[in-house]
Amino acid sequence: MTASLHILGIRHHGPGSARMVLRALEDLKPDAILIEGPPDAAELIEMASDKEMQPPVALLVYEPDAPQEASYFPFAEFSPEWQAIRFGLKKRAEVRFIDLPRSMRPPSAKVTEAGDAPPQPIDALEQLAHATGYSDGEAWWSRLIEERRGEDEPMSVFDAIREAMSSLREKFSGPEHAASRDPEEIAREAYMRRSIRAAIKEGFKRVAIVCGAWHAPVLTQEALGTFSAKEDDAVLKGLEKRKTAATWIPWTHGRLAFDSGYGAGVTSPGWYEHLWVHHDRIAERWLTSVARLMREEDLEGSPANVIESVRLSESLAMLRGRAAPGLEEFTEATLSVLCAGNPLPLKVIE
Repeated sequence: MTASLHILGIRHHGPGSARMVLRALEDLKPDAILIEGPPDAAELIEMASDKEMQPPVALLVYEPDAPQEASYFPFAEFSPEWQAIRFGLKKRAEVRFIDLPRSMRPPSAKVTEAGDAPPQPIDALEQLAHATGYSDGEAWWSRLIEERRGEDEPMSVFDAIREAMSSLREKFSGPEHAASRDPEEIAREAYMRRSIRAAIKEGFKRVAIVCGAWHAPVLTQEALGTFSAKEDDAVLKGLEKRKTAATWIPWTHGRLAFDSGYGAGVTSPGWYEHLWVHHDRIAERWLTSVARLMREEDLEGSPANVIESVRLSESLAMLRGRAAPGLEEFTEATLSVLCAGNPLPLKVIE
């Protein structure tokens, strides 16, 4: 029996992604779960099963001889990787991190050669959003994936995500887009394929791979043939190896926000936590929380205004052809009703 690979391409902190990952893992019953994360922290994975380990938390990976060279890898309760780790530990599956180790990445102080321009990364969400008529990639992905409440077959959704990313990667594969190819990303994907090959060689038969959606097309069984082991080894051969250490540390939802400067951040961690925790009456619960916050700040937030805000958000969703209101509709309804059109109180909520 040959190994079967199942690629779960996700948003790093997304409740819809996390739900689909859990449902897919329940169906697949993998004997190995490979996760885009730092292998430097391999010995710390088991600690995630501790009931006292309550997210948000982060893995801190640093160089003991140069502690300023440190990286943080955050996890929220609604992070797909966190849910995959907990699932794998509970089911006694092999759980591994397969991203390029921090010990093999260039130091942050390293600069490009004179005259070189830094890579301009492709924003996959923005590109796909614009193709479907959205102006905001984050809002598009949230609406399509993270806010979905249906019972779709999870692997069919992951397959569709992988196909979309594959088309996008092909579009940007020409020499005119060479400036967007980050050498570190190329090395990361080569290392992930090396790790997948190692798991197959060790005899694991049902392998689930949880990775950022952008990487999904180059980690498939077909990709293992397209990118040979020899080629991947050549990419990784010249990387300097340094000593690293790792530990778990507390984190905050505020630091998961994109506005904090976190590259993989989301627009509203509070909204995503709300979607993860609550399975019904999403509008009523969210807008009640908004009104409670406003009253704590001595602002108007009556039950009547909450009811009217719920009605308005649902009407907006219906006019836009959406099955249910999302954060955009709730924000507009809050501004119109609870804030009486005044944007200043909205800043308190944001």
